[in-house]
Amino acid sequence: MPTFDVVSEVDEQEVRNAVDQAAREVAQRFDFKNTNSTFELGEGVINMASLSEDRLTALRQVLEEKLVKRKVSLKVLDYGTVESASGATVRQTATLQAGINQEKAKELNKFIKALGVKGVQSSTQGDQLRVSGKKRDHLQEIIAALKAEDFGLPIQFNNFRD
Repeated sequence: MPTFDVVSEVDEQEVRNAVDQAAREVAQRFDFKNTNSTFELGEGVINMASLSEDRLTALRQVLEEKLVKRKVSLKVLDYGTVESASGATVRQTATLQAGINQEKAKELNKFIKALGVKGVQSSTQGDQLRVSGKKRDHLQEIIAALKAEDFGLPIQFNNFRD
């Protein structure tokens, strides 16, 4: 019985490279001089700090450009609220979303069942979704439908087995 897994993964190395490139660009750009604009990569979190909210918006834009160049989906980022920090600065955190949570898994299961493809079942296994079916063509149909729909997180398909 053919199966495949639906997962949501983040390439940590590409994110690290994008943050490093963005930090280097901010250090070089004239419009960021004397704004104390910084990026800090933590465990699953990117912290950004700057002098004002408009500089923080520009900082976020630089980060997004670098992520796109490195083929990391922007759906991975979940921005927090802009907070005031000490010294008349502002900061914001961007959380990296990895894995499919229970709520999204239920939404994906419901979507697959609503497609009405015969002989296809889906089940949640930890932070991924296993889809199995009787025919390979049915599974390819499911993959095409999932790619066409926007679920608010980047999804990849792996472990396709016949």
